Amino acid sequence: MKTMTRLAGSDVVVVGAGIGGLSAACFLADAGADVRLLEKNDQLGGRASRLETEGFRFDMGPSWYMMPDVFERFFDQFDRTPEDYYTLSHLDPHYRMFFKDGDEVDIRPDNDYLHDLFESYEDGAGEAFDEYLETSQHHYETAMDKFVYEDRSRLRDWIDLDVVRAAPVGLQLVGSMQGHVEKYFDNPKLQQIMQYTLVFLGGSPKNTPALYNIMSHVDFNLGVYYPDGGLGAVVDGIAELGEELGVTYETGAAVTEITRRKDGFLVETEAETYNPEYVVSNADYRHTEQELLPEHERQYDADYWDKRTYAPSAYLIYMGVEGDVEPLAHHTLVLPEDWDPHFEQIFEDPSWPDEPAYYICAPSKTDDTVAPEGHSNLFVLVPIAPGLHDGEQVREDYRETILADIAEHTGVDLRDRIVVEEQFSVSDFGERYNATEGTALGLAHTLRQTSLLRPSNRSSAVDGLYFTGSFTTPGIGVPMCLISGEHAANALIEEQT
Repeated sequence: MKTMTRLAGSDVVVVGAGIGGLSAACFLADAGADVRLLEKNDQLGGRASRLETEGFRFDMGPSWYMMPDVFERFFDQFDRTPEDYYTLSHLDPHYRMFFKDGDEVDIRPDNDYLHDLFESYEDGAGEAFDEYLETSQHHYETAMDKFVYEDRSRLRDWIDLDVVRAAPVGLQLVGSMQGHVEKYFDNPKLQQIMQYTLVFLGGSPKNTPALYNIMSHVDFNLGVYYPDGGLGAVVDGIAELGEELGVTYETGAAVTEITRRKDGFLVETEAETYNPEYVVSNADYRHTEQELLPEHERQYDADYWDKRTYAPSAYLIYMGVEGDVEPLAHHTLVLPEDWDPHFEQIFEDPSWPDEPAYYICAPSKTDDTVAPEGHSNLFVLVPIAPGLHDGEQVREDYRETILADIAEHTGVDLRDRIVVEEQFSVSDFGERYNATEGTALGLAHTLRQTSLLRPSNRSSAVDGLYFTGSFTTPGIGVPMCLISGEHAANALIEEQT
């Protein structure tokens, strides 16, 4: 960082210790500010929190370490490396896919192997795969350089010669991912392989812009890794960096009010009152505006938030089980032959999926510290519509459905081996994270909610108030929230010094 001392003597409160808040706190402290980070829950990390019980340790939220270049760039700005804080293992396979017709596919860190795999499903698909990846890499490098690392959350930020030159890349990709992928592959399984990452963006093949074909470069070229100890180890690393830079953390400090005052802000918790000069909110954006700010300091009204498209919520079962869980991989996807009905039951006709597509994470396949000897650690995640009723009976019925589906389609019957079990779903996301409609991720990456069409990281109603996290730019996911924290901090630094 080159902003050292620009905020010397300034007091900043960051609300919410998710990835965006932790990132913003690091950049602001490095710029010389006195930073206090207030977190509602009893641990840092936001959705990237941990569940520890009876010798098992679960990542409760994010579990994929992708885009390693983003993490390297983040730590490099503080003259550090990820290896200073945690160790990575490159997964092989990256993940395993079980199709419900009995087909099984491993996605490995070997593009020659993948070329042949694609060709085995469809004549010419190997060459199409190579071409798709080449295009994806070009779009990724352009997008990251011009539209992600550069904060372009305002219309005026797009009036730039370099942006104009790069714009045709984006303009060619305003259609849907489904339409884009169909130009390369006819086989529905190959289409699913190229699009499964859309779940991480909170969208479907039909409502996610084709510009997100960049995720294939992330998946196949940059690789999938595992930080020893889980994603919680990454949270610990970022938090440790912040502590080294002077950030003060307070957990169990739920903010109940943010109000602008003549000489700064009033930030209230149940126990304390703070008067910082500046505030950065990493809490749910709608919650901040509708619940924490007075009406005259809000940028958006309730109608605005009611019309947004929210990313899916999730039904999760965390399980400690006796014995091994072969043939599951560290990351496993179980997919129906036609996943359109599942997406329709998320975005068009909200209901519990009748034929679910879901993800199983079994980190004990890689890390023997996350489960007691002779046991396995895993969780199952089913994307579901935000706002669904998830009462006890609904959950119990769906639990039986999912465990039976796993047994049928992967050959792993967990039902008589579970020694530890916890569930987490829509209402839990709402209660624990103040998540709008219980979304597990934030605002979906639809065409109308991408780039400058997402809520700004600068408040247009209150000077000195900024936002970070998955509701604003650049969007959903741990790497994007890491960058979002940088954007929010830089906006504050540039506008207030």
